Amino acid sequence: MTDVEGYLRYLDVVNDQLLKARSEAVTQTIAASAVLIARKILDGGVLYAFGASHAGLLIQDQFYRAGGLAPIQPILPPQLMLNTVPVTLTSELEQTPGFAETVMRDIRIGSGDLLLIASVSGRNPVAVEMCLIAQKRGSTVIALTSVRYSSAVAGRHGPRLFEVADIVIDLPGEVGDAAIELAAGIPRVGPTSSPVGTAILHGLMVQVSLLIMDSGDKPPVFASANLDDSAAWNDRLIRSYQGRLSYL
Repeated sequence: MTDVEGYLRYLDVVNDQLLKARSEAVTQTIAASAVLIARKILDGGVLYAFGASHAGLLIQDQFYRAGGLAPIQPILPPQLMLNTVPVTLTSELEQTPGFAETVMRDIRIGSGDLLLIASVSGRNPVAVEMCLIAQKRGSTVIALTSVRYSSAVAGRHGPRLFEVADIVIDLPGEVGDAAIELAAGIPRVGPTSSPVGTAILHGLMVQVSLLIMDSGDKPPVFASANLDDSAAWNDRLIRSYQGRLSYL
């Protein structure tokens, strides 16, 4: 065994999953999602986005960042984030029917809006109920979820996310997320949903930006705050979206 065999094995698996993300089935849903998001932004709207626990990290990496679109309204309940103590509470609440109603109570999502939900297994009530509540209010839901993983497990309290979302972006990966076998009786190591899911969502936003450019507008993308000439551009974006985004 080389000094970095495990590292290289993991990179090979991630590369394989990224190649699967180039499949026609995935790219078709990316194309459809990008059209909806670009149209919403061009109309002055925002993209709502939700994820719990580690799926929440995928959403956190999409807003207020260098190269990221400004009009993304994250829905990140503190009880479902990984700085919750004890962190096991996040799993408990994800699995609690009705908690989504509490989350959505003060969220102004409604008719004609878009909601992106990231949930790797897609089996927990909070993600499924968030989808159903948004749809009941007249919104369209785009899900990033692993159909393979989700199809191998039962919904905890009803349908799974891929069964109810309007558009399903299939996140390649293994059942259980972790991909590297160590030995019999030991759980796999090396989850792939984070690098692959992040790449898919960033790629989706690049496609959205290109569509906005094609329409003749400038995409509302944040420049790195660590570039000397970025302040004026970012200040203009912030002024434009203050009042429409809760994080500004």
